[in-house]
Amino acid sequence: MGSTTSCCVSGSPKLRRNTHSRLESYHQESDQSPEETGCNLQHISDRENVDEMNMDYNPADHPRASTIFLSKSQNDVQDKRKSLFINNHGTSKRKYSSCSTIFLDDNTVSQPNLKYTIKCVAVAIYYHIKNRDTEGAMLLDIFDEKLHPLSKTEVPPDYDQIDTEQKQIYRFVRTLFSAAQLTAECAIVTLIYLERLLTYAEIDITPGNWKRIILGAILLASKVWDDQAVWNVDYCQILKDITVEDMNELERHFLELLQFNINVPSSVYAKYYFDLRSLSETNNLSFPLELLSRDKALKLEAISRLCDDRYKDVRKAAKKRSSSTDNLCGIKWVPAILS
Repeated sequence: MGSTTSCCVSGSPKLRRNTHSRLESYHQESDQSPEETGCNLQHISDRENVDEMNMDYNPADHPRASTIFLSKSQNDVQDKRKSLFINNHGTSKRKYSSCSTIFLDDNTVSQPNLKYTIKCVAVAIYYHIKNRDTEGAMLLDIFDEKLHPLSKTEVPPDYDQIDTEQKQIYRFVRTLFSAAQLTAECAIVTLIYLERLLTYAEIDITPGNWKRIILGAILLASKVWDDQAVWNVDYCQILKDITVEDMNELERHFLELLQFNINVPSSVYAKYYFDLRSLSETNNLSFPLELLSRDKALKLEAISRLCDDRYKDVRKAAKKRSSSTDNLCGIKWVPAILS
């Protein structure tokens, strides 16, 4: 997923506005002797003064900043919780494990479920469009579907005023992912690039530009994440009426607006994954629970034994340590066995 030492790390837009002051202070330090500066030279990412204001302004770069889609969905989520409670009379349909039945969520941060991850990403983009800033939002021509249509179908005059439904977003994203055979991790990276674009370029995603913004984010995420990336000409086979020149121009503008910052740290990826899970639960899109079968139980037991053998020496060292008289029981190591 990358690290903070990558050369692709770029400063946030707020920091970019103070470029001249940063350069002047850096040149002043160069007047010192090489003995004083040569050994203690900081990496360029360490010289970026990241404060709380910049972290909130650009959450797609910082793991501790809350995601934009989660904050935009809070108002609608409260209303949905009330309606669900009233319609279900306070009852929950969620499955729970018991002594005889165990349900497992077959979805992890390293291997997300493709179908439900795309659904969650579609919901996140839907909240971006629904709760957008209608006043003062800047629009870019490269993402305008009227100027750059994705099909030969005539665009209606009020194309930028029609509210986009969640199903439309899901169908569009699912079509691209199915045809290009992209992974669920690529969907999460797509959402990261999308929010990074909105903060860097200071634009909003609207009913008139959401398709081209998503297309540019998917195009870039597939090339960064997958080892065998889909070429631009391959997307022209999926979207029959778009040209390769248009795809190349879209990719170039997208990269320039991101300031070529395509690095995604693992902490940022994990933050978006868990925020998408939170969004799915509040929108009644919980990831599917599968009944624990005998074969899967045997695999878990084998993994448990493998970990038990791997950390056997560590447990022996822990047992040799002296313990206080207040705690004579010591540490008991019990292997987890599922049968």
